[in-house]
Amino acid sequence: MPPAMGSRPASIQSVGHRDSLRGVRLSRRSVIRAGFAGLLGLGMGELETLRAQAAEPKAKSVIYVFLSGGLSHIDSFDMKPDASSEVRGEFRPIATRSGGIEICEHLPLLAERSRDWALVRSMTHPWNDHSQGHLTMLTGRTEMPEGFDPSKPKPTDWPAMAALANYALTNERAASPASLPPVLVTPQELVHRTGRVIPGQFAGLLGSRWDPFLIDAASKCMEAYGACPNCFHFERGAHKHTAEPVFAAPSLSVPEGLSPMRVSRRLELLAGIERQQRALEQSAAGASLDRCREQAISILADSRTRQAFDVLDADPRTLDRYGRNQFGWSLLMARRLVEAGVSLVQVNLGNNETWDTHQSAFPVLRDFLLPPFDRALSALIDDLRSAGLLESTLIAAAGEFGRTPKISKLPGAPLAGRDHWGAAQTVFLAGGGVRGGTVIGSTDKLGAFPASDPQRPENLAATVYEALGIPSTAQWQDTTGRPHPIYAGEPIRGLL
Repeated sequence: MPPAMGSRPASIQSVGHRDSLRGVRLSRRSVIRAGFAGLLGLGMGELETLRAQAAEPKAKSVIYVFLSGGLSHIDSFDMKPDASSEVRGEFRPIATRSGGIEICEHLPLLAERSRDWALVRSMTHPWNDHSQGHLTMLTGRTEMPEGFDPSKPKPTDWPAMAALANYALTNERAASPASLPPVLVTPQELVHRTGRVIPGQFAGLLGSRWDPFLIDAASKCMEAYGACPNCFHFERGAHKHTAEPVFAAPSLSVPEGLSPMRVSRRLELLAGIERQQRALEQSAAGASLDRCREQAISILADSRTRQAFDVLDADPRTLDRYGRNQFGWSLLMARRLVEAGVSLVQVNLGNNETWDTHQSAFPVLRDFLLPPFDRALSALIDDLRSAGLLESTLIAAAGEFGRTPKISKLPGAPLAGRDHWGAAQTVFLAGGGVRGGTVIGSTDKLGAFPASDPQRPENLAATVYEALGIPSTAQWQDTTGRPHPIYAGEPIRGLL
């Protein structure tokens, strides 16, 4: 469905390129010239033997749900009911279907599905700054890169997990039919309302050609937070949604007059997919296209591809189960993208560091954040199971860090919250062969530091790469040609 008149259309583009391409249409000549090589990863042979070397993966796809701002582990998955009130907070734990595992009372749907998921309660790194935390949890590298700048991404940053997966999996897609790129990020780029583009989400040293593609479907409600249109503001609670459309169904177009590489890395999703589809089919009929380009043209005729993007056309019961908000629509899109053959979908749940609950933490979590997260993630698990895809799809959910054990108030803030805390957080994992009802590691009685089996971001990244079938011996080359191992740690043991 086309976006509302006067609204900003959704777009698909390389997240490393921020030039505006609004309003341009696809010409037949541009399609033939560009061949969509970059979109599909066609003809790029850096790692053509990777998957052949790998053992059969436990999972074939990964959905990485990133909770920008930092979910409080103590108020969600690692509660401390026996601690003092300044530590345990206002929420009470509830039992799950897995004996001995308790989680927050405001996650009742996930509690009912505990046999499908596991918790890693001992994830740890040394960073309490948002930018450093984002970089380490998006790249799987604890050490900051040389010249790191928290105010902006740099080409010397470590490559994101999404970029390395894009690099490693692209050639496999070139050798087999594929409707979409192997890696997609949705529903928006990670940008603070001040305009600061958050480091860690790009290809960095790997080179911008491997920046993961972005499905930019969410409206930019930058003065509020949360699961738009059910927005909130930390100081005032409920807040009116300030941008339309709320969630735009995209369609495929590319700009005229750009080189094939620039075209392939800066695709726009604009209104009129049916018109573009017909134009492409007519172009294919009158031109001599090689096999790869014919494959590219056929993509737009694939109903699964179109359906994957247009989540608002889902039946009302499905929309109700996921939640008619940005959290629900994003995870519904992730499910459809996996069904369409995407290997890694990163879902950025929450604009403007939504989970950064320094103040008003308990009403915000209770009323605006935990319920839509609980609903959407539970619906995703249910639908993947019903479709026979849960065992082949690993779901991971984490933020850039946890929150401080002790509750505190910002100066002038009426209600309390928790500050940044990299030393401990909980990672949620489901599907992909994960043993349900499992808890890996623990924190001390305050939830401050790992008490057993500490895990680092390198271990989470290795778990993702292993699930995708990338072999532990795989390497990537930086822009100067130097080789680096893709794995910087061991996969988390005891999950499978």
